[in-house]
Amino acid sequence: MKQQEITTEQSYNIVKSNELIQRSRFDLNVTEQKIILRLIQLICPEDTTLKTYTINIQDFCDMCGIDRNNGKNYINIKRTIQTLADKSFWVLLPDGKEALCRWISKARIVSKSGTIELKLDDDLAPYLLQLKKNFTAYSLYNVMGMKSKYSPRLYELIKSHEFQNTFVIGIEELKRMLCAEKYQYCNFRQKVLDVSVKEINDTSDIVVSYETIKTGRKVESIRFCVRIKNTDESLATVLARNNNNTDCTTARDITE
Repeated sequence: MKQQEITTEQSYNIVKSNELIQRSRFDLNVTEQKIILRLIQLICPEDTTLKTYTINIQDFCDMCGIDRNNGKNYINIKRTIQTLADKSFWVLLPDGKEALCRWISKARIVSKSGTIELKLDDDLAPYLLQLKKNFTAYSLYNVMGMKSKYSPRLYELIKSHEFQNTFVIGIEELKRMLCAEKYQYCNFRQKVLDVSVKEINDTSDIVVSYETIKTGRKVESIRFCVRIKNTDESLATVLARNNNNTDCTTARDITE
């Protein structure tokens, strides 16, 4: 592949329908999510069908902050792709029906070139191709530095509501969407919410804070507030991330 073609592909945004972001529930680890997002980034805005896309293993390791010289990378990515190919998830349709979708329909590893050829399942096409309205677009690099599996998912959920500046979601619904139902609220806040908000603030293009809304002593909902970082903030967060000393997480409680 020519350098110009690589540069063009890397300039594409991840574009997803809000229906896919807000109405789907899936449980993928952080590496699995990054593979899917990398594939979505490779979709050309003019594409009318989902094609077979090629990922360079070493380049992907660099993007994810993985040691490309680790001899187990090839084996681990191969295992991850097989797991992805075996996973499916449900999307809630506007008419109340649910559609079962898979992530990957085809995978080929080309050992000599150190690349993987992958094809997203055709059932995803309506949520990824030729979107004119009700979609969310963001750069892949906003999520590639994230380490928690909950962070990319929470980021794109919040990003899909960015135009509102604030939105409220029930705590049980949020836990369901993040596949984090196993946590009681205190652990959910500590291990999922605060970790994810910090990573979003450290690595992405937005700044997020949240308020818990209570009925009596019980947390019922969470109100997220979001704004786009300005240029100075973006530079500052990159520098702070490199120094590993940024903490932008803010939260407070509201009792109703």
